Amino acid sequence: MQGLRGLAWLLVFQSIGEVLSRAFSLPLPGPVLGLILLLIALRWPLVREPVGECANFLLAHLSLLFIPVGVGVMTHLALLAQYGGRMLLVIVLSTWIGLAVTAAVLWWPRPAGTGKKKG
Repeated sequence: MQGLRGLAWLLVFQSIGEVLSRAFSLPLPGPVLGLILLLIALRWPLVREPVGECANFLLAHLSLLFIPVGVGVMTHLALLAQYGGRMLLVIVLSTWIGLAVTAAVLWWPRPAGTGKKKG
């Protein structure tokens, strides 16, 4: 039952994000806005605990969620043959760029006085 409450919370925040995105013509998609709102709401146990249980269930069955994607790829093998090399190049480059940016942010020197105090 707790997992269903978590799924309901996920759907509520996605719906709120969609409504905000469309109502204010925002450049962010509704699900992204919903995730930002969910991130804020995860501070409260009323939201955090059911969403955590739902997330554990979904992660345990994650491989099943890839079956529709695999079927979709199989039905478009001609497109994959035509654009597969370019898609692979874009995926590899974007992954490496994302890793490089993440590493740069992690290793970026902090201004004096913003780190943790010792002792």
